[in-house]
Amino acid sequence: QVQLRESGGGSVQAGGSLSLSCARSGNFDSRYRYCMGWFRQVPGKPREGVATVDSDGATSYADSVKGRFTISTDNAKNTLYLQMNSLKPEDTATYFCATTQRWWCLLDSDQYNDWGQGTQVTVSS
Repeated sequence: QVQLRESGGGSVQAGGSLSLSCARSGNFDSRYRYCMGWFRQVPGKPREGVATVDSDGATSYADSVKGRFTISTDNAKNTLYLQMNSLKPEDTATYFCATTQRWWCLLDSDQYNDWGQGTQVTVSS
């Protein structure tokens, strides 16, 4: 079973940058493709997909973060990253990393099986 642990959250002023990391323990079933993603949630709202990367390295982003956020992986370190630049107050949320094994990687939290505990990102104006 895959276990995930996020780190790197914090507080920053608008326009600043933060980098999130997600350390993964446990292995994927090598017979199937996998997806790794970042999601975020604010109290009272549904969990929102931010970015995904698949086992071939293809990425996808929510429109709200395109051009500002970059998702990447270091397979040797079993780590997923999210570089967040030009942060806005509306990016304030708890950020979660998640994984699943399926053919298509979508920004849909219902499709992800394994989740980290979350890390808080706060952007002040």
